Amino acid sequence: MSRTALIAAMHEELAALLPAIEDARTEQRGGREFWLGRLGEHEVIAVRSGIGKVAAAVTATLLLDHYQAQRVLFLGVAGGLGPGVKVGDVVVADALLQHDMDASPIFPRHEVPLTGLARFPVDAAFSAAVARGAAAAIAQAGRSTEAAELVGHPSRVHRGLIVSGDRFVSTSAESQALREALPDALAVEMEGAAVAQVCHAFDVPLAVVRSISDRADDTAHIDFGAFLSRVAGPLGLAIVQQALRF
Repeated sequence: MSRTALIAAMHEELAALLPAIEDARTEQRGGREFWLGRLGEHEVIAVRSGIGKVAAAVTATLLLDHYQAQRVLFLGVAGGLGPGVKVGDVVVADALLQHDMDASPIFPRHEVPLTGLARFPVDAAFSAAVARGAAAAIAQAGRSTEAAELVGHPSRVHRGLIVSGDRFVSTSAESQALREALPDALAVEMEGAAVAQVCHAFDVPLAVVRSISDRADDTAHIDFGAFLSRVAGPLGLAIVQQALRF
C-alpha cells in the first residue's frame, strides 16, 4: 500500500485530520512536526508546511527524500479566480503554475528556468480519485446544516489550473491581472506549484485539492476562521478519507 503524504500550509487546515490518524507518532525534522500513522488501511504522513513556496518545497523534499513518501496530496484553502468558482467550492488541480515566476527575456514568462515547464502536471489517476473523493465528501457535507448556513449555496467540484505565488492575492486589481495573464486559472494560493516542481523532480505522484475560502478580491468575505474550522477542515478530512478508498 502506498505511503501517502498529506500536506497543508496551516495547522488549522490539518486540525480535523490529525485526530483521525490511528497509531500516530510524531517526529521533529527541519523545524516541522511530522505525524506518522494510518488512516484506515493506508499509511500516511501528515505535516504543516508553513506558508509560501520555499516552505512548501522544503517540506515536500523532506517527505520524499527522508520519509520516502510514494505520493503526495496537498490540501487546504485558496482564493477563487475562475468564473463560477464560488466560496465553498472545491478545486482539484490538473496542473500548477507559479504566477510570479518571470525570468524573461531569457526564459518565457512563468517557465521555471532549466525545466522547460511552466505548468507542472499532477498525477492523472491520483487526481481523479481525489476529485471523486471531493464529490462524495461534498455530497456528505451538503447534509450538514452548519456548513450550508455558512456557505449559503450548494458546493461544486472544479478541475483545472491552480496558480501559486509568494504574495497573498486580496484585491480586485490583482485578481483581474491574474485572470488576464492566465485566463484558465481557477484558483490562487501560495504553495502548490512549488510542491509540484519538487514532485516532478522526484517523479512522485501528486494531487492538489483546495477549498475556496474567498474570491481573492475586495468583496466581502465570510469569517475565515469559521470557514476553516466548520467547512474546510472537516471537508479536507472527508476528501482524504474518500479519496483513499479509490
